Amino acid sequence: MSANHAVVVDPDVAGRLALREVAAPAPAPSEALVRVAAISLNRGELRRAASAQPGWRPGWDLAGTVEQPAADGSGPRKGARVVGMLGSGAWAELVAVPTNILAEIPDNVSFAQAATLPVAGLTALRALEKGGLLLDQKVLITGASGGVGHFACQLAHRAGAEVTGVVSQPEREAFVRQAGAHHVAVGEDLSTAQQFGPYHLILESVGGKSLSSALSMLAPEGTCVLFGTSSTPEITFDARAFYLTGGATLYGFYLFHELERRPGAEDLSRLARMIAAGQLHPQIDVEAPWTQIANIAQQLIDRRFAGKAVLHLTS
Repeated sequence: MSANHAVVVDPDVAGRLALREVAAPAPAPSEALVRVAAISLNRGELRRAASAQPGWRPGWDLAGTVEQPAADGSGPRKGARVVGMLGSGAWAELVAVPTNILAEIPDNVSFAQAATLPVAGLTALRALEKGGLLLDQKVLITGASGGVGHFACQLAHRAGAEVTGVVSQPEREAFVRQAGAHHVAVGEDLSTAQQFGPYHLILESVGGKSLSSALSMLAPEGTCVLFGTSSTPEITFDARAFYLTGGATLYGFYLFHELERRPGAEDLSRLARMIAAGQLHPQIDVEAPWTQIANIAQQLIDRRFAGKAVLHLTS
């Protein structure tokens, strides 16, 4: 078997991320070997890489081709084009992926498009599910121009919700409206979103003042799904107003916990089919060879672009 290379943490190089030769994966019976063609980046894994030990391998999202099917007969066949994810180490030429988080992608869906789906797409889909039937319901999405937020605006709109998206910069308003938001609020304190509430469902990823404001905008029996704290994890909020709302819920959403409860292969397949049908549109702002991993990762951390960054592997 040819050499296998992967992105690893190396504190001695700029950006702490470098390509290094690693051991070939040894798949479990329920894992398929996948030759990776494209990966996408997420801030969570990059923040961990900033303090991880030397040699740690980051990477959640991947798309590629099955080189060796799972020995137990589960999952896609050899040669199938697939999308999947790992808890870490997905940024490599060859990886072993559990078949319960591996899905075939239609021929008219590119590897780059598919690679955007695992973390951002599954988070958006599963978080919206916490609101139940969204038809004619008011939904608020903070961080609406980010990877999760952009998918969530599209999916909530298709579900029949009245969508309000929140962005930090006014120049991103048109982008979020195009994704399906009926209203757009600018600013982290959410004050301009108040007029469109109260909300049946809020997807919150900023924390701090944003989360505090969001909790005050829930309708009775409403749910706020917290899946990130890009601003700050600390929060001060009016607890009395929250419980007097009646039946309001704050739900802590952690994707890997959700996937333990229900595997993601079926949902990944569903999202990929939506892309194929023109019903879901990934926003890819940066595409580059994976040799530029450190530079692109820093751009993402610095918020120099709103959409997804996809890197292509080269032979």
